Amino acid sequence: MVRTAAGWLLGLMLAAAGAIVCINLVSSSVASPQQPVKEYLQALQKGDGAQALGLLRAKVPSANAAMLDGTALQTAASKMSDVKVGNPEARGSNRMAVPVEYTLDGNRLHTEFLMERTGTQWLFFTKWAFVPTTLPTIDVTVVNASEATLNGVPVNMPNGRNTFAVFFPGKYEASLNGTYFEAPPASALVSSRDGGQAPLNLLTRSTKAMNDAVAGKVKEFLDTCAVQATEQQRLQPDCPFYHVSNARVVDGTIKWAITEYPKVTIEPFGGKWVVAPLNGKATLTAREIDLFTGAGKDLSVEHDFSFTTQLDVSGDTVTVTPMLTF
Repeated sequence: MVRTAAGWLLGLMLAAAGAIVCINLVSSSVASPQQPVKEYLQALQKGDGAQALGLLRAKVPSANAAMLDGTALQTAASKMSDVKVGNPEARGSNRMAVPVEYTLDGNRLHTEFLMERTGTQWLFFTKWAFVPTTLPTIDVTVVNASEATLNGVPVNMPNGRNTFAVFFPGKYEASLNGTYFEAPPASALVSSRDGGQAPLNLLTRSTKAMNDAVAGKVKEFLDTCAVQATEQQRLQPDCPFYHVSNARVVDGTIKWAITEYPKVTIEPFGGKWVVAPLNGKATLTAREIDLFTGAGKDLSVEHDFSFTTQLDVSGDTVTVTPMLTF
């Protein structure tokens, strides 16, 4: 009887000890303020926007939602590493702050998540959840374009600007990679619900393909002008270049040639793209007769010229229209 009672007592003590260990393990994991934070960060890295939004208990502001799920969200969190979830700190009777340190795109940053008690589970374990908040936003602008790429996802940019709702922490990088126009990447690191990030301003510029296309059309125009001026034997053709002389030029000896083609520079102006004034050189060779002495001599003269153009881009079509004044 004594041995039986002792055995029962030992069993009860072991069961009680096991229950205490179990309670401590559950309390430090499922019922801890850190657990929802860990699950939230995991959801970001998986690109699961629905789970992340539900855990964060966040309101989506009136903004573009392209960054809130899938590739865009996963990309935002992909640069985050060396994550350390710290011990919770009291923020009043029913709230705890969970600090998180991490490296984001090479920068060591800190985010504090505010948690609150929302009840109990399994009768006696405290249940924690994020204090409801509103997602931050980032503003993106692009010069003379109606689209861009943000975190690898094509996005519309009405009138060259848009506002995007984003999760935090994360890195958001905008760029423009078009055939004729491009913009170097601009990025922002969002580490808190307050956002407060400077706008991502994309400074659009023409690509080499665009510059080459315009330069090719300018060269074609000038070469055609020189050929026609030679065929028509004109000193003052309908071209950017001309020659004025008091001598008589022998018909059939006039020859024009472009000796220096303009360098093309394309710039944004007034919501459009314009080609900067084009400057080049043309050479005229001919045989001329002095009207006073009757003596003949060979003429070879180089003239500077300058003109402007109108640039129109429609899809893959580039049109360059010379604007000449006479």
